[in-house]
Amino acid sequence: MHSGEADSCKGRPLVLSWPSHKTQRSTRSLRLNGLFGGKKDSNERSDDGTAKAGILGNMQNLYETVKKAQMVVQVEAVRVQKELAAAEFDGYCEDELIKATLSGNQQPVHIEITEAAMELGAEKLSLLVTEAYKDAHQKSVQAMKERMSNLAQSLGMPQGLNDGLK
Repeated sequence: MHSGEADSCKGRPLVLSWPSHKTQRSTRSLRLNGLFGGKKDSNERSDDGTAKAGILGNMQNLYETVKKAQMVVQVEAVRVQKELAAAEFDGYCEDELIKATLSGNQQPVHIEITEAAMELGAEKLSLLVTEAYKDAHQKSVQAMKERMSNLAQSLGMPQGLNDGLK
């Protein structure tokens, strides 16, 4: 191989050769191997119709794939958020004297207080309302975690990441 020429045969790494500084007879070679594969065939074209080759082309393909995956995650996350916002979760205190309803976004929707609870006095009533609210909140949060975990699994996220959502 002559100075400045590159071996670009399909399936082989790129080899550059040049004369050594010490003597004119020996040459030095540098072998380059692509991280993500080699050149595409001339008939392989990217989505925009241009041929892409080597590391830069494959990095662009990887970038586009990641970008598409991000869009899918965003769309699915918005869908789950809308489902949760439309959902309602009921929580109760002991003896079901108080019913607290929260949305899937943990926003209070309404509180129902029975006549029997009203007769218990303000202090006991306050404790029962708090108990019912906490129950509804816990149910809402649990539903959110389950739906987000299901979303993560459907997107093929590693199991370790799913565990953090539970």
